[in-house]
Amino acid sequence: MSDQTATADIDSRLEGHRVELTGYCYRMLGSAFEAEDAVQDTLVRAWRNFEKFEGRSSLRSWLYRIATNVCLDMLNAGNKRARPVDLTGPTPLAQAALNPLPENTWLEPMPDGRILPSVADPAEAAVARESVRLAFVAALQHLPSKQRAVLILREVLAWKASEVAELLETSVASVNSALQRARATLADHEGLTADTADPLDEEQRKLLDRYVAAFEGYDMAALTALLHEDAVMTMPPFDLWLQGHDDITGFMRTMGASCEGSRLVATAANGTPAFAHYKPNPDGPGFVPWAVQVIDVSAGSITGMHCFLDTPRWFPLFGLPDHLDADADAA
Repeated sequence: MSDQTATADIDSRLEGHRVELTGYCYRMLGSAFEAEDAVQDTLVRAWRNFEKFEGRSSLRSWLYRIATNVCLDMLNAGNKRARPVDLTGPTPLAQAALNPLPENTWLEPMPDGRILPSVADPAEAAVARESVRLAFVAALQHLPSKQRAVLILREVLAWKASEVAELLETSVASVNSALQRARATLADHEGLTADTADPLDEEQRKLLDRYVAAFEGYDMAALTALLHEDAVMTMPPFDLWLQGHDDITGFMRTMGASCEGSRLVATAANGTPAFAHYKPNPDGPGFVPWAVQVIDVSAGSITGMHCFLDTPRWFPLFGLPDHLDADADAA
């Protein structure tokens, strides 16, 4: 085998693990961009040290060991990503104010295609989707970093306790203890479970179709009928969040009134339905990016509208166009 062929073979073998490693690092870090940086660092380290990889474990296990160390180093900086609902109570509409917080405060959305590898087993796919929901990843942020790694490796990736102990260079008893503590913490923080996005059943598809029609038509009565009475709306980078369909639709009629006439384009994020939200272009024809909406659906109603407004970061990440023509089709 020529050096060039060997290099290509190593590249291919390493690259084949990129998506699952990105999913792992995203769960660990809560940041789309930090996760991609961590994976790139992992693959570079693996490439540089490939000759030292002796095959005593699988290539996959070796890469997870490197990725875990990269993430633990990044988490030593102490930053813990959050959602607005994790930081304060809901704001009554009458007191609503848009106060931005720094980018590194927020849990970030992630396109499904970057973190969910294709798997044949529907049950395995369901676990993967469940484990990248915003609420689940937010709950993970409450765990100490090594507990976080243990829980993801054991509960999400179904590693054996002995495999996790070897990776973390600790004992099986320590792994089992960390897992027990992590489960207890998650039970206190995760909250309502949303339906995951694939495959949506007919009722869920109809609900989302009605949501698009209500939002694009700016029909607040129709939207109210779709929202759970305790639904929440968040808008990072602002710390404001609203609870209840009255406050949500009230906000949309007042501070959010410029969204009237918007278009929604379907996408997928965090294992749940999502939309690219385009507002009417104030400077000309067509529509311009405003937000990536990640939608929580549970028991036949919309329970969460999470609107990530930093579109110069999110739209390229999701591969979304930076403009819609005036005659563009709706979602």
